[in-house]
Amino acid sequence: MTKDKKDIIRQKMLEHQSEARVVRRIVLIVTVLLLVLIGIIGGGGYLYIQSALKPMDPGSKVQKKVEIPIGSSVTGIAQRLESNGIIKDAKVFKYYVKLKNEGGFMAGEYQLSPSMDVQEIVGRLKTGKVLAEATFKITIPEGKQLKEIASIMAQATKQNEADVFNKLNDKEYVKTLIAKYPDILTDDVLNPAVMYPLEGYLFPATYPFYKTNPSVEEMVEAMLNKSRDVLGNYSEVGKEKNLTIHQMLTMASLIEEEATEKADRKKISSVFYNRMDKGMMLQTDPTVLYAQGRHKERVVYKDLEVNSPYNTYKHTGLPPGPIANAGKTSIEAALDPEKTDFYYFLATSEGEIIFTKTLDEHNNEKAKHITNKK
Repeated sequence: MTKDKKDIIRQKMLEHQSEARVVRRIVLIVTVLLLVLIGIIGGGGYLYIQSALKPMDPGSKVQKKVEIPIGSSVTGIAQRLESNGIIKDAKVFKYYVKLKNEGGFMAGEYQLSPSMDVQEIVGRLKTGKVLAEATFKITIPEGKQLKEIASIMAQATKQNEADVFNKLNDKEYVKTLIAKYPDILTDDVLNPAVMYPLEGYLFPATYPFYKTNPSVEEMVEAMLNKSRDVLGNYSEVGKEKNLTIHQMLTMASLIEEEATEKADRKKISSVFYNRMDKGMMLQTDPTVLYAQGRHKERVVYKDLEVNSPYNTYKHTGLPPGPIANAGKTSIEAALDPEKTDFYYFLATSEGEIIFTKTLDEHNNEKAKHITNKK
């Protein structure tokens, strides 16, 4: 190799080294700038969160009445506090509550001030220090159907029962509720085969109100708030099992209506799922009575002929919608059935539930506990 060629190669190597140094310097500068920027943003975010946890106005003497409806979710409470000027940021409040694992907030009408910090507000909501005792309460027992709930609401508020029931089934009103509660109410409830859209969605509980005569709308929203709060705990489990909320509440209602105080709801649930897995009809008597719109001690063969999509002696799978308003225990059973190989169960007059694997076993138990006792 000639001296000139060696000089050219050496020159190119020097140029490459110089370019590499420049590139490294640029990368280093960019990295430093990014780290500084992240530090500024992170520091700013930290300062903002610290600020949001402190009182909105430490020197404020203002006292505001803030009503927390029964069944309100943490998100709903946070938004209500922010809109009333009690806290700076609803999201910060919500994440603070989740991070600290706080809960058990009590409904009521509170007297709160912008001078209170988040910790103090949380403490007030947990102890239930409200302005006044509830002036009106309504209790919806587990397993009640929409007609019965309408009757309870009407009697408690001295309204016409038919008017209340008609309001609950007004399609336009239900559509406004779907828009307000899209996380629990969907167009599934407007399926023409569904008898009553809100059936199964008005959670059974005791609801306090701070006015003597709440409207139907106020009572319904209190119940839907509670449903949203309760169902939020189970929505992920339902998704894992490929169950919509509508299907989950429908299954829960069947379990609720079949169960007795002594019943193992998870075993009842297993029977229903086992039958569906085999393509068998559920053949549960409460769906027949629901289709007929009446209550009876015993279903007779003539009842089984009722022409309705709710008749599980004629149609496979779940009925079009819930047949009652199930409690938490039945909802949990619908999501977590026991693993069994039972396909039949029978309720005795003593309230016991007898589970069997085959039709012959079922008929033998039926002869012992029902047929021979007539």
